[in-house]
Amino acid sequence: MATRGKARSYTKARSRACVFRTLLAMEALLFNVSGGFLEGIVRGYKAGLLTQNQYNNLTQCETIEDFRTQLSATDYGNFLANEPLPISTSTISDKATQLLVDQFNYLRSNAVEPLSKFLEYMTYAYMIDNVILIITGTLHGRNTNELLQRCHPLGIFDTMPALCVATNVEELYHTVLVETPLAPYFRDSVSAADLDDLNIEIIRNTLYKAYLEDFDAFCQSLGGPTADVMHRILAFEADRRALNITINSFGTQLSKEQRAKLFPTIGRLFPEGNNALARADDIEQVRQACDAVAEYRAFFDSAGSSASASARANGGANGTGGGSESTADLLGELDGEFGAAADLEDRFFVHEVHLNKLAFLQQFQHAVFYSYIKLKEQEIRSVTWIAECIAQNARDRIHDFIPTF
Repeated sequence: MATRGKARSYTKARSRACVFRTLLAMEALLFNVSGGFLEGIVRGYKAGLLTQNQYNNLTQCETIEDFRTQLSATDYGNFLANEPLPISTSTISDKATQLLVDQFNYLRSNAVEPLSKFLEYMTYAYMIDNVILIITGTLHGRNTNELLQRCHPLGIFDTMPALCVATNVEELYHTVLVETPLAPYFRDSVSAADLDDLNIEIIRNTLYKAYLEDFDAFCQSLGGPTADVMHRILAFEADRRALNITINSFGTQLSKEQRAKLFPTIGRLFPEGNNALARADDIEQVRQACDAVAEYRAFFDSAGSSASASARANGGANGTGGGSESTADLLGELDGEFGAAADLEDRFFVHEVHLNKLAFLQQFQHAVFYSYIKLKEQEIRSVTWIAECIAQNARDRIHDFIPTF
């Protein structure tokens, strides 16, 4: 009897395992029907990101002409071939960004639901920055048509020129509510009376809070590995914003109650860490608020900073390949609250690269599209930094960039 019972239990366990494997296979099959082709494309794009050897070759260039020649041997190709010398670093950044925009538009034009909606959510962050830029220009009486030229191309939407018709802040507010995809965030978070110079950064952070929470809710509705990977990435972005808001509010008129309202509620610091950040008065209290999260605690850890400086001097060869605790120590010590903010931002970038690289370890999920865009943006920042150091003959700082691979 006992043997027969064990046999039945074993058979049931095997049946459940078979059902589980079948469900996984079906999930992969269904994902590949709508997203498999584009996932293959974006993984191919990722394979074209600059390697450590290519970064080393770029840092050894003596002139911008040498720099252009080295870049032409990578996936960037001859994107600067028609640019007359001397090439400005802003031109290099703009041209590289346009390559990224072209790749994104190709992915978006071939995507179907739910990937198309996921890619649309990715553009909302750039839309927020663009709309805030136009609001700021309107407040100062700037020519909004000129501001359109400064907007990020990933945040351009079809009805954006309608924003330029507004002649005052009241008109602009109602235009945003009607003509832009950001209307739900504005309607629920911002009133026309809020649109002034003193509140513009509060508005930006309020919109980002609503956006991050909405994007995370959408990813959770997709379920599966997309929900898991994207929640990890968006939770970090939420915590990064909470930390930056806290540190940048020291010595300002922003009250602690106002500060608390700007914190997204999806991060790993929520709720205890967010409550501690809302009460913080200095960088030490910010450090204490992060003690519960090992990775964030390491951002403030000055131990081993001499080794970190050595890694940085070598171009970060060992920068983002290990665990998040080690990558957080890449960029030296913190000294003073304003120095802390600058150093923390660099450490945030390092950790962001690490998280986005991890996204490529799982298949059949949409997070790779988000992560590729973020990795490519970091690469463009690094390439622009190297070009700027070459142009200004600042060889001693040329290795102060964050490599992606």
